[in-house]
Amino acid sequence: MRVTVLGKSPSWQDAGGACTGYLVEDGDTSVLVDCGNGVFAKLRGVRDYTSTDAIVVSHMHSDHFFDLIPYAFALSYAPRQQPVPIARWKGVDPPPRPLLYLPPGGLAVINRIVDAIDVPDLIENAFDVSEYDPNAQLAVGSLELNFQAVPHYVPTWAIGLRDAANKRFVFGADFRPNDEIVGFAKDADLLAIESTLPRPERDGDRGHLTPSEAGDHGRRAAAKQLLLTHISDELDPLWAKSEAETAFGGSVGVAAEGSVYVL
Repeated sequence: MRVTVLGKSPSWQDAGGACTGYLVEDGDTSVLVDCGNGVFAKLRGVRDYTSTDAIVVSHMHSDHFFDLIPYAFALSYAPRQQPVPIARWKGVDPPPRPLLYLPPGGLAVINRIVDAIDVPDLIENAFDVSEYDPNAQLAVGSLELNFQAVPHYVPTWAIGLRDAANKRFVFGADFRPNDEIVGFAKDADLLAIESTLPRPERDGDRGHLTPSEAGDHGRRAAAKQLLLTHISDELDPLWAKSEAETAFGGSVGVAAEGSVYVL
């Protein structure tokens, strides 16, 4: 399994960066985990976007799904996606429609956006859309996916991907401190864990972790590799790494766009 970081920013993009997006490849199978703003352009730099087998979305916050809109425009209107030959492109009929797995209720959320910009059915015409059952396993090519609800501001699911060699990548999505992710990510070969905050939220409900909390969750999950994600370029990466490593009890990585992890 090969995991490429396409975007790792929180709800605002790094300078020249992208919000959340991870490309997981195993042999001929490819799955894009989340597609936040800026991710589609990053995907185009490493893979033919028409050949992606599936996109799976953890939750319906814009920094995790918003680039489904430009992705859908490309699938609908790009010259290469038209049914008749034109210069450079031979024409495709019907054009590729990657699988799109949204969380329960996700289609209604994104359709409100495309209706507001007066392109109804954009998503359903571009993708083969369904809403996953978080209690069931999902198979995409050689990869098996499962889900775990984690506590955040909206319904959110961590996503686990396992290959035929039994290697497992767990994408934690966004969450406040909890035990659910610890059990779900137990012994993961790679755990990408959110690390948004320099300090805990000062008021209201919690929704995110500090680097120290991220390291503690990774230690309790006994993750083989821990990768901090959902972290801004305005937060000192050396400080975040040190804080997480102290709590984790070992080396911790900080996600960087273009980084590749082979499991």
